[in-house]
Amino acid sequence: MKTVLVTGGSGFIGSNFIRHYLNAHPEDNIINVDKITYCGNPENVREVEKNPKYTFIQADIINEEMMYLLAKKADLIVHFAAESHVDNSIKEPFIFTQSNVQGTHVLLEAARRTNIKRFLHISTDEVYGSILEGSFTEEDPMNPSSPYSASKCGAELLVKSYAKTYNLPTVIVRCSNAFGPYQYPEKVIPLFVTNLLQNKKVPLYGDGMHVRDWLFVEDFCSAVDFLLHTPNIESEIFNVPGVQSIPNIELTKKILQLCNKDESFIQPVEDRKGHDRRYSVSGEKIFALGWRHSNTFDAALKKTVDWYRTNPAWWEKLLKKKK
Repeated sequence: MKTVLVTGGSGFIGSNFIRHYLNAHPEDNIINVDKITYCGNPENVREVEKNPKYTFIQADIINEEMMYLLAKKADLIVHFAAESHVDNSIKEPFIFTQSNVQGTHVLLEAARRTNIKRFLHISTDEVYGSILEGSFTEEDPMNPSSPYSASKCGAELLVKSYAKTYNLPTVIVRCSNAFGPYQYPEKVIPLFVTNLLQNKKVPLYGDGMHVRDWLFVEDFCSAVDFLLHTPNIESEIFNVPGVQSIPNIELTKKILQLCNKDESFIQPVEDRKGHDRRYSVSGEKIFALGWRHSNTFDAALKKTVDWYRTNPAWWEKLLKKKK
């Protein structure tokens, strides 16, 4: 029996991971620490609240004393907690430095002091910047384009330094564009779906030819679980690629079709600053260990749209708070 400390477990990916982990490892304990910001939602973990193997602590990861006390109770740390919206990082970059860099540093120090068996850090494919052809491998240099991706680079460098200086057993996981149930409706897929379900138009940046590599959240949770328990991979970095790479305009058309809307619902908008043209990462390293996706893109997208269609109470409440 192990105890896993999950940071940001009330957010989109973190809450999906907690559900996945409790189902896959019913003998283990989960401690979820989350500050509960606008995208950290108690409703995301409501169904596991009564599970005796689950504990929730509301706290900020920059709280050094609290993170030390929680790390003392844990065997493993999975660090999801982060500010992650690029547009928000352009408007308020210092929030990203505090959460993503300082918060990670606090957790690393807590892990070092308590002899954590593995510190698994969730990063992003955005640390690489844009690539027009081919795919980035884990050996390629970081080249961030926004305050968000720069803050994730800073966090990664701290993780690497603790692995090298203190021999902390770390693994860095770089995630492609994740999507699925419980994603806050500021990101493109839930934003477009919830807009269309309200008969509103969808804002498509620029010419719509920005390309993203889409990863279903259930597959990503499976990959994180896999890497958390794979032996002899300390101090390693792993990309987790999406199952399909497509331009935003094609993604938009697929969502329109699933929501029974035509292209008149597309509203072109001015491109944003620091908007990378194309992301793509190679998954050969994790594939060589034996992990594979379990969902096709079209099936996962339909599952996602259906979830938002059948759970309006979840996202309508969030939209009201934004107003």
